[in-house]
Formats: sequence, structure tokens, C-alpha cells
Amino acid sequence: MPEFADRVMMPCTHGKTRSEAIGNAEEVIEMYLEAWEAEGESIPEPRTLQVA
Repeated sequence: MPEFADRVMMPCTHGKTRSEAIGNAEEVIEMYLEAWEAEGESIPEPRTLQVA
């Protein structure tokens, strides 16, 4: 997720299944957004990842 590249070190998630890993990632994203909002930090604008 390019939006978090400069704000989150080594973002990763895991799970027993792909669906579980995706669900865990969604929970982490939500926690980051809530924390940034509570601290008055701006939420990153959506960007598109460009692969060279």
C-alpha cells in the first residue's frame, strides 16, 4: 500500500488462510487510521502503486 510506505515500517500481515490475512490487514489499517485521526495527523491520500 503506497499510502503507508513513509509512515509504517515493514507493513505485513499473516493468517492461516488468504482471507484471514486480508481480514487482519483490514483491522490493522483501521487501527492506524483511528490512531492518526485521534492524534490529529492527516490521513494519507490514496495513491496507485507503480511497479518499474
